[in-house]
Amino acid sequence: MFFLNLFRRLIPRLLLGNVVFFATLALSFADSTLVVEHHDPVESDATLSLSKVVDLTLEKYPDVTWLNSLEEEAAALAQRGNSWTAGASQAGLHFQEATSGTLHYIDAHVQVPLWNLGQRDAEQRTAKLAESSAMSQAAAVKLRVAGLIRVALWDMTLANLSYEQSKAELTLTDQLLAKVQRRVELGDLPRADLLLAQSESLQKRSVVTLAEAELMHTRKRYSSITQITKVPGDYQEKLADILKIQQSHPVLVAINSQIERKQAEVNAIKLVGSGQTNLAIGINSDRFTNDPRSNQTESFNIGVTVPFGGNAHLAPQVAAVNVELNKLIAEREQLSRVLEQAHHEAEHNLEVNRVELGIANELQQVAEDHLKMTQSSFSVGEINLMDLLRIQSRTQQAVLNAKQRAVMLQRDIALYNQAVGVTP
Repeated sequence: MFFLNLFRRLIPRLLLGNVVFFATLALSFADSTLVVEHHDPVESDATLSLSKVVDLTLEKYPDVTWLNSLEEEAAALAQRGNSWTAGASQAGLHFQEATSGTLHYIDAHVQVPLWNLGQRDAEQRTAKLAESSAMSQAAAVKLRVAGLIRVALWDMTLANLSYEQSKAELTLTDQLLAKVQRRVELGDLPRADLLLAQSESLQKRSVVTLAEAELMHTRKRYSSITQITKVPGDYQEKLADILKIQQSHPVLVAINSQIERKQAEVNAIKLVGSGQTNLAIGINSDRFTNDPRSNQTESFNIGVTVPFGGNAHLAPQVAAVNVELNKLIAEREQLSRVLEQAHHEAEHNLEVNRVELGIANELQQVAEDHLKMTQSSFSVGEINLMDLLRIQSRTQQAVLNAKQRAVMLQRDIALYNQAVGVTP
């Protein structure tokens, strides 16, 4: 943890030297002449932010349908919990007539299921937790989408860096080939050196082709995830001031909300007990039609039906929800371990790349100085072409490593923020 805190203090100094580099890299998304006709266009947009890309991606993300259904479910549960009755009411009408036609009997009633004690409050609590769970699931999905975009962006940046570096190396190799060819024509160098320079140039062209192909693959992955072809003008992130996995992590909040909801469901099912108590209210009418002296009877009645002995029938429902509940609890424990491991790896990568960036910058400076000396020696014939190409290749690799480390440092900052649950 000491190294991470030290790293936070050193980041501004490490990044000052890379401001121009990243600005140039962002502009290089505009394509120049391509080796292969297959082209996946990507355009840098200075007005587009990383958070905006996440929002745009989420609008078209496949999980949106699922998230909408969670909201609809929560609304349906709230509607049920707010109802004054525990279920659908029933109305009944019975008519009876004697075969002689002298007696008419009419019975009309309404039956209303009543909430058991505490059952309505339990249903309302389940509805509120379902709504909260739907919101937390949306936040967790947004974080997951942000992670996909972060990886895609920085993979594309690294691929673009390798592509630009390979083109620069090809240019230098072609310049050297032209010099060697002139010296061969003048008789200063043997023809074998010309063949060696031509071979080096062809190899560099192959590297450019492969680097271009990888760049197109990363572009396609980015556009496939986001469904857009525009890249934020600046997507570097500030290192989050979070040193460990917290309970407010969106993924943990999401699964905790699911657990709370399942617990509420278990409680609501238990309160159903043996079933719903039903209140029945009705009227009866008895009429003798042929005898005017008979009584014309109208009566009002009320009744209550109380179920009992239903716990055995309710137990399977409780057990089924308990299975889901305990599965979620197990998933939470496993998820906590995964998050802790991801945090450790992200923290360690930051510390390693901070050190490696410093070493890579020093190696680049040494290699460039060595190359200048070697080029001067080759010009006066003190060393052969093979030595020059070897040192030039080593220098180019040192330059590429330094640039890659700078990009990887920014990528690891983004991945650290992802690990601790920070959404752009």
